[in-house]
Amino acid sequence: MVLFTDAVVAIALTLLILPLVEVVTESRTEGLTALEVVTEHKPEIYSFLLSFAVIANFWLGHHRVFEHVRAYTPRLIRLNLIWLLAIVILPFPTEIVGTFESSRFTAGFYSGTILALSLSQTALTWLIRGHREIENPDNPVSRRELETSLVLTGLTLLAFVLAAFVPGVRFYALLLLLLSPVIMRVGDLVRRPAT
Repeated sequence: MVLFTDAVVAIALTLLILPLVEVVTESRTEGLTALEVVTEHKPEIYSFLLSFAVIANFWLGHHRVFEHVRAYTPRLIRLNLIWLLAIVILPFPTEIVGTFESSRFTAGFYSGTILALSLSQTALTWLIRGHREIENPDNPVSRRELETSLVLTGLTLLAFVLAAFVPGVRFYALLLLLLSPVIMRVGDLVRRPAT
């Protein structure tokens, strides 16, 4: 299942670049220089790089979660397919972001897809943790791993709400995701016994 997941992620990452390849061909027909291709298509390039980083980050997280798996169940497989669906869908809102003006819809659609991805990854972590049939007893999912996943999903939900419903926020809402390590560190300090 991990190999199948890796193959699907590789295809999704590859699909991200195809619109930029088409831009080069179209720009040549329009008589643009190579420099103009890059300078006039910055939004498309930015959305490609952002989505590549998002997919790569989720893929790395997926691998960390599946290091704790000793056996698969039908529920785990179905949940993994939902995660893959969100990965495969991501190039579509990425193309919309790169092609259309930034709006609450484009930001909401993009961040909503990331939210679906985050929810499914947290659900995978939750399902594996403490599940005797699935979890490797020699390498269990730690409480911190689950908490980190929950915090990131909570921040993604907040980013989606802000991006989709608050005028002017749009993609800036995704900067909230950078707070995840800070929140986890503060949580560690709060839980640390006083000496």
